[in-house]
Amino acid sequence: MARRAQPPPPSSSSVPPELRRRLERCLHSECDIDPLILRLRRLRRWGARQAARSLEQELLPLF
Repeated sequence: MARRAQPPPPSSSSVPPELRRRLERCLHSECDIDPLILRLRRLRRWGARQAARSLEQELLPLF
């Protein structure tokens, strides 16, 4: 799977410190999420609705 190019991070001076801290917490949290859930999010973002729905059905018994 090819990775998308990430935009360069904004300069430190343009991002309020509180927003930066919140973003850092989100990024750290996402690293602990199950790979299947991350895959589901990626499929939704790509517009692959049927594939996302199928994976969602597989995950239902886990929750």
